[in-house]
Amino acid sequence: MAGVEQLRRREGVNLVQLEADISTVRPGHSIASIALPDYVEHTEGVTRVGALSAEAVIRDYESAAKEIEAMGTELIDAARKCEALTVQVHDAIAFMRETAAGYREEGRKIFKRIEECALFTEDVRKTCEQVKRRMKDVSVGDSVGDPSKLELVEEEEEREAERA
Repeated sequence: MAGVEQLRRREGVNLVQLEADISTVRPGHSIASIALPDYVEHTEGVTRVGALSAEAVIRDYESAAKEIEAMGTELIDAARKCEALTVQVHDAIAFMRETAAGYREEGRKIFKRIEECALFTEDVRKTCEQVKRRMKDVSVGDSVGDPSKLELVEEEEEREAERA
């Protein structure tokens, strides 16, 4: 704002010289030689300085609008990358769920095997205790070599083996 105020206060601003400086910077000397965006056109009768100022302003706005559109393109590219990443995330989650389900199934199988082994071990322990008891009963009994007692022990052992 200070620059504008100084420009107004300064006497001796040479508008002809300003226009000449602008003309040397841009090719061509007519206002029509600068292509304007489609959505604006010069008003008839506008001064050359006014037209040049308006052109400068519209070019800045047009430049900013193009940059905004470019950002939109970048956002679209970023959105596409996000969509691709989202697909990869969903695939990874599905893989993790499958892996977790596999671990659960394997854990269930091992759990079942351990319990089956524990039951089998308990059956073996009981059978061994029964056999020890029978052997003790047979050896302690009145007739150690009594075939009827030995047959009973063998029959009971067979029943125990069939249960296991």
